[in-house]
Amino acid sequence: MASTGVPGKKGSNSVFVLIVGLSALGTGAYVYRTLQESKERHASRMARMSRRSQDGESSASGAGPEGTAAPDTHVQVPSHVPFLLIGGGTAAFAAARSIRARDPGARVLIVSEDPALPYMRPPLSKELWFSDDPNVTETLRFKQWNGKERRYVALQSQGNLFDNGAFLSIYFQPPSFYVPVQDLSSVENGGVAVLPGRKVVHMDVRGNTVKLSDGTQISYDKCLIATGGTPRNLPAIERAGKDVQKRLTLFRKIDDFRRLEKISREVKSITIIGGGFLGSELACALGRRARTRGLEVIQLFPEKGNMGKILPEYLSNWTTEKVRREGVNVLPNAVVKSVSVSGNRLLIKLKDGRKVETDHIVAAVGLEPNVELAKSAGLEVDSDFGGFRVNAELQARSNIWVVSEEQLQHLGGDAACFYDIKLGRRRVEHHDHAVVSGRLAGENMTGAAKPYWHQSMFWSDLGPNVGYEAIGLVDSSLPTVGVFAKATEKDTPKSATEQSGTGIRSESETEAEASEVQISQSSSPTPQVPRQGEDYGKGVIFYLRDKVVVGIVLWNIFNRMPIARKIIKDGEEHEDLNEVAKLFNIHED
Repeated sequence: MASTGVPGKKGSNSVFVLIVGLSALGTGAYVYRTLQESKERHASRMARMSRRSQDGESSASGAGPEGTAAPDTHVQVPSHVPFLLIGGGTAAFAAARSIRARDPGARVLIVSEDPALPYMRPPLSKELWFSDDPNVTETLRFKQWNGKERRYVALQSQGNLFDNGAFLSIYFQPPSFYVPVQDLSSVENGGVAVLPGRKVVHMDVRGNTVKLSDGTQISYDKCLIATGGTPRNLPAIERAGKDVQKRLTLFRKIDDFRRLEKISREVKSITIIGGGFLGSELACALGRRARTRGLEVIQLFPEKGNMGKILPEYLSNWTTEKVRREGVNVLPNAVVKSVSVSGNRLLIKLKDGRKVETDHIVAAVGLEPNVELAKSAGLEVDSDFGGFRVNAELQARSNIWVVSEEQLQHLGGDAACFYDIKLGRRRVEHHDHAVVSGRLAGENMTGAAKPYWHQSMFWSDLGPNVGYEAIGLVDSSLPTVGVFAKATEKDTPKSATEQSGTGIRSESETEAEASEVQISQSSSPTPQVPRQGEDYGKGVIFYLRDKVVVGIVLWNIFNRMPIARKIIKDGEEHEDLNEVAKLFNIHED
């Protein structure tokens, strides 16, 4: 069965037993080449950490809750580091591991605004909300859809996970993995240190130095900028004043998860503004609590349906009904005019005259790339797409690289604007892109001189039973062709996790592409229009530009990304997309 749809026209009302999982952004634990450190070195680190704990000192590698690196204004920061990474997210961590893999003695310093050690973001809007642990906000431990808790893992380039200890958490590595900042210059064989809670406010690219928010100056040989983006706010909320701001969450970090989780237990009503990945996923997660705790969850956005900027209209409509079934009051076609305090509640006035009363607001309306350093550094910001403009090797200058960080939102892009050889200049913030671009930047910082060619994928799940994976340009303004079939019990994120052993599907989905694809000729090149009531449990949606496939969404179809990557790379016109869809084995029982 197949369907066609061009955004802007009234789509089919067919109900698809598909899903849309929300929030790209997925999460993750990444996989890289890594060098085993000696037992003596590990024991030495643990002994130093134990002594600091006994003396009541605050360590740069983490004091307080597990993985939290409380800022220590008295820590001795090295005046010079060979490798300086600005930003403490997925891409920076991937770059650090890549640098160390190629240069085992490298000394790497990560400077991060976040008070926590590097961690994966997607679980903040996904699995953590489904945890039954009453202490989840402190432990930050979560179970994958297969029911297993995620372990700390080491990253290696081939995409195979392996346990690196008995720790279970959102963090990439335990505190013992990192070298204390004050020891980075002297520790044998180098290492990776994290300086948390600090912001780089100025770059002198001629002098190869940076200045931190506390006045500290650090010189470097090579520098990576992985500053990510900042959540946008709505102008109507910004104008509303402090009383409204106090009841607002711009969701991005661990602290935001902790705060919103606490608020969801205390208030009667939460309104989420935004219909994209993050907004829809948080709505479903909180909707689960609406059924068990009596919490009212409202979601409003200007589009006609959830994921309206990404999905064809008929799938967006299906998604909206799916979110409603999760206990969420969804209000599409809603544009916020003003927000004010009325009594003990917030009053949201919409431009069409509707009014919404609520206790707390979550704004999930996109990101602004963090490019503040461009001015002092003299780095170029792309005038069309925003973000630092970089070359094919992700360089902004001879000794400065820029990469995109993974985010919880799909709108707005990220810090790096790179040239995609197939799809043109882009800004991307997917987990897979952050991992691969971060690793490549690390390799290039150690002399590899490799161009970025990878076509990144992203995935999203709406619970354990529905999910999708996507690659390329997936934009609802493009014409689409969908080919669907009935799903089986194995066509779920839970089943995919059980088969691969990980819920981070950019790990189970390899970075490879199919060597070749054989497409049969068909006598019926015109896709059939779906009929109402038909069951579309899994399928492939092709996004077209000038009759060429530039994006693909795989609904409840897993471990087929190399085929999708090959189709986009080939850039050919296809007479019959029904036959192309067969490459993904959608008709398997």
